[in-house]
Amino acid sequence: MAPSVLPTLPGGKRDSKDYVGNLTFYVVFTCVVGALGGLIFGYDIGISGGVTSMPSFLHKFFPTVYEKQVSDTSTNQYCTFNNSTLTMFTSSLYLAALLSSLVASSVTKSLGRKFSMFLGGLIFFAGAALNAFAHATWHLIVGRLLLGVGVGFSVQSVPLYLSEMAPYKFRGFLNILLQMLITVGILWANVINYFMPKAHGSQGWRYSLGIAMVPALLICLSAGFLPNTPNSILERATKEEDKEKAKQKARVVLMRIRGASSEEIEAEFQDIVAASEEAKKVEHEHPWRNIMERKYRPHLVMAILIPALQQLTGINVVMFYSPVLFRSLGFGGSASLLSAVITGAVNAVATSVSMWVTDKHGRRVLFLEGGVQMFIFQGLLAGFIGYKFGLSGVVSDLPVGYAVLIVVFICLFVAGFAWSWGPLGWLVPSEIFPLEIRSAAQSIVSAVNMLFTFLIAQLFLFLLCELKFGLFILFAFFVAVMTAFIYWFLPETKNIPIEEMSQIWINHWYWKRFVVEDDHNGDAKKLPV
Repeated sequence: MAPSVLPTLPGGKRDSKDYVGNLTFYVVFTCVVGALGGLIFGYDIGISGGVTSMPSFLHKFFPTVYEKQVSDTSTNQYCTFNNSTLTMFTSSLYLAALLSSLVASSVTKSLGRKFSMFLGGLIFFAGAALNAFAHATWHLIVGRLLLGVGVGFSVQSVPLYLSEMAPYKFRGFLNILLQMLITVGILWANVINYFMPKAHGSQGWRYSLGIAMVPALLICLSAGFLPNTPNSILERATKEEDKEKAKQKARVVLMRIRGASSEEIEAEFQDIVAASEEAKKVEHEHPWRNIMERKYRPHLVMAILIPALQQLTGINVVMFYSPVLFRSLGFGGSASLLSAVITGAVNAVATSVSMWVTDKHGRRVLFLEGGVQMFIFQGLLAGFIGYKFGLSGVVSDLPVGYAVLIVVFICLFVAGFAWSWGPLGWLVPSEIFPLEIRSAAQSIVSAVNMLFTFLIAQLFLFLLCELKFGLFILFAFFVAVMTAFIYWFLPETKNIPIEEMSQIWINHWYWKRFVVEDDHNGDAKKLPV
């Protein structure tokens, strides 16, 4: 087949519509397998809150919290679980994930995306095993730190892998597989937490923590079936004699994942090669230094603010503290675990909605709609909790109808997050970075996400005790701020290949003052709107 004549955009860029982008079985397979890294993150988010609400677990490791529960029924419900050691058990994972995601940048760049995913699964497996057989609190903490290292490697490498493998027209659908599997992991954990105490009594928590070894093992085994991305193959070829071999290998991989001939993928392949060569021109400058340059200002701002604001919605209060939150609001032990299963199911279903509409309607509309929805129901949640519990936090009985209404508000809040900021908080950062800063920038995204997840996990029980229902008002304020930020500063990234993503900043009313695009001849030109 003869190569087609490809029209070009100003600046020498090919028209992205000439890329072959079929949704082949092979690309779906590689992205589903690659996204398994989300399972370990999701399972841990769901499992930690569940086991910390189990009386047998608290009695063994956190007796102070246990005694507070059983000895004083008039305790301020807002403060029942306020214990620094208990919060450290939950939040230590995210501190380890923060630090390891920065280290993972070098591993991902030098050894490839799939090796980072494999290493993350292996370390997570070790942490899950230590937690399952824990007999002292320090066993739990060390196990959580190992889990965090595994999560850090996974969340740094998986979004890059999915964005680089996916055809640009289906990048949203395939990248959201990560968030989809995170929600599946959360739901799976909530179901396990609900049934394990019934099946295994006082040892149920061991089974809940130990089952985390299953998704970790899946990741380790499945990594052997994955190819490296064409971008990664070219990126790691540093010697001249290796570059031609790398090009041949990258071409073969691209042909296979696109289901097309060498001629049909030529346009996309040449743009990937060009991006790789441009990245290597600045190789002598460290990518961490590069990202501080003025022309990467919008990338840096998005790498910091999107993951930070994602966590400031308060979503992880619901996700990994949901059983604790429900018990604090007067639900019984079994009812609190069942309510967590319901919110986990809503989370998974709503995320699947995002998979189908992101590439059709775009990122911005989902960001904005989700922000408005979360603001409304976070505010209603604050109002209803404040009306019933007041400032004292003491309530003798929670009417069934009132409890159901609180669950409904939480579910609608979760749904708003799950089809907007949840998946898009990982998708958008992974697709906007040029290759020369991509690995370092994704490490910043992961580190900031883990930093704010750690802070929320560490401070939530204390803030709930101090601020009472006002904490939910604080989260609603941040939801309003982040929605305004998206409206003014995030351009649409739908249907734009990652090699051509620079045009969105050049055409943006604010970011254009920072960004200059160099075409193949070195002339700075602005792309048409």
